[in-house]
Parts: sequence; structure tokens; C-alpha cells
Amino acid sequence: MKIALVHDWLTGMRGGEKVLHELCLLYPDADLYTLIHIPGSTSSAIEQRRIITSPLSRLPGAHAHYRLLLPLFPWAIRRFYLEDYDLVISTSHAVAKGVRVAPGTPHLCYCFTPMRYIWSQADAYLGKGFKRFLATPLILALRQWDKKSAQRVSQFIGISKAVSARIQEHYGKHAPVIYPPVDVQGIQPNGQDPENFFLLVGGFVPYKREDIVIEAFRNTSHQLVVAGDGPGRKALEANAPGNVKFLGRLSDAELKSYYQRCRALIYPQEEDFGIIAVEAQAAGRPVIAFGRAGAAETVVPIQQNPESASGLWFHQQTAQDVRNAIEEFLEKESLFSSETIRKHAESFSTTRFLREFQKAVLDLGVRE
Repeated sequence: MKIALVHDWLTGMRGGEKVLHELCLLYPDADLYTLIHIPGSTSSAIEQRRIITSPLSRLPGAHAHYRLLLPLFPWAIRRFYLEDYDLVISTSHAVAKGVRVAPGTPHLCYCFTPMRYIWSQADAYLGKGFKRFLATPLILALRQWDKKSAQRVSQFIGISKAVSARIQEHYGKHAPVIYPPVDVQGIQPNGQDPENFFLLVGGFVPYKREDIVIEAFRNTSHQLVVAGDGPGRKALEANAPGNVKFLGRLSDAELKSYYQRCRALIYPQEEDFGIIAVEAQAAGRPVIAFGRAGAAETVVPIQQNPESASGLWFHQQTAQDVRNAIEEFLEKESLFSSETIRKHAESFSTTRFLREFQKAVLDLGVRE
């Protein structure tokens, strides 16, 4: 069976690329199409295959500033015409699902979310003032294109119930849920008492909301360790209090160690799924999470189910709500069980993902 994989861009190893990594292992001979590729920025399983890039990847400065090319994304993805394939699989949070596919070829889209820049989080990215006013024609045009391209997809799969609801709302398409793969076997509790710090893993883009967590630690005696990098890191680090330590981007092994040793992961964003929250739970550590979207499906709150709790929810994205949640966690910290948290994380394993994904391919009428 000849398969094509389509991914928005290959510029780092984030949650979407972890999904793509598993699909590359599942379909080792598949060709891979993408808008932008920075060689060596992803896993060996991804890098070792035939990768076909769009004209955007050859523009000067595109590798560093590809997000500024958003208006050109629909044009670029439509430069690909995928023929002579038995199956096309797109993994998309932007425009990968808009690739042109030969008539009669099944196209399965594993959708991380409808494009957040133009739908659910347009305000977070573009604001509500003059900048948003200027961007309105572009947003409307992209929404029209996005809806049209979605109609050409044979079957959507959502990464969470929250995402499936958005697919139904924006595209009018039913999307069953298959939770993404998490390497829970590669992350284990270390069997030791946690150290005296909380952990935040940041991407430093607007919706991640690292700002409210950093502010919550101001004028407190608690220690916060911040891992990760991104566009907004320097500004937040420059104004952070002394009890907040920035580590920058960590290797997988280093991040795993911090998962194992922290008192709890703090997870302030409204995430589509949230692999990081599950990884922390795989290490047996509780998660203090904003209780909406992905975290509402991956973190069992102690407020609702003390016996099987894997974390604690807060309900407003403010520094005060984060601070209140930390204080509540400290009162209930002894009630959390590392073994219980670990067991819950195992339900999001890679083995489970591969089994469910292969069934979805079969349900589409494709025989491997």
C-alpha cells in the first residue's frame, strides 16, 4: 500500500511531531509532504524518509519566520497534488488537510484542532484592537478557505472531545476521538519523594499563559522551575521574580527527570489535548490544570474524585486562581497517590493509539 503523510511544518519536536513520529514508524515507506522543513529538527524516524517541501521552504528567512507566512499557507499546500497513493493521512492544526488529493483516494485527517489562529484563539493571537481590525479580511478569507478544504477530507479524527466539537462546529463534520500517543513506558516514577519545586513547561505563545503562573509565584516562598522556549520567553524572564528559574529547552531525558522530581506540574493553558500533562502523570506527579478542553479529559480532579485523582483543577485563567489552586494543592498533597496517577496515565499509551488508528484506517475501507 502506497501512503502519503502530510504535516503542516517540520521545525521542531513538539506534540504534533510526536504523533507524526509514531505514524512514520507505523508506515515506514510513506512519503512525507510539508510546507517547511528544517533538517535535523525532528526525530530520526521522520528525517530518514523522503520529505517533499513547498516553495515556502526555499524562501530566505522562512525557517526562522515561517509563522509570518500564514497568508501564503493555503496557496503553498495546494501546490501539492497527491496522486498514485492508496491513502493520504494528514496531521493538521493549520492547512495540511487542504492538500489536493486525486479523486477516489481516501484522505484521513488526524486533526489537532481547526486552525486556532483564525477560530478559537484569534483574539489571543491578534488581540482586539487595531491590529485585529487590519487582520479581519485575512481571517475571513482563511475561514472560508478552511471550511472549503475540510469538505474534501474523507474522515476527520479529533485528538479530544473538545477538538471533535470544534470540527463539528466549524466544518460540520463528525470526528471520532483517538487520543494522541504518549510514551508512558519511557517515563516512570522514580520512587522518591518530590523535591521542593513546581514545574511549568512553556511554549511561550499567547494561549499557553505562562504569564499568569509566573505572576502567581510573585511574593511567595514557593519555587517554580520553567522549562521550554518560545517567542515570548525573554519578556517574561526579564520581569520574573527571583523564585522563578528558567531552564530553556531541555532534552527528553532532562525533562523526564524534572517530571519525576517536581511536586506538581502547573498547566495553565486551554490545550487541545496536552501531552505534557499526561507525561507528568506518567511520572506519577499530579497536575494543577486549567480545567477546560484537553485537561478536562486527561486530569482527574481531586475536587470531583478523590480516590482516583491525578490532579486539581482551577477555573479562571488568572494569577490569583493559580495561586489559590497551589494553596489548595498544598492542603491536599498527601492525598495523591503516585501509583494511582501513573495508572491513569497508562490509558493514553502509544500501543492504544496505534491500535485505534489502524482500526480507523480499516473503517475507511483501506486494507493494508
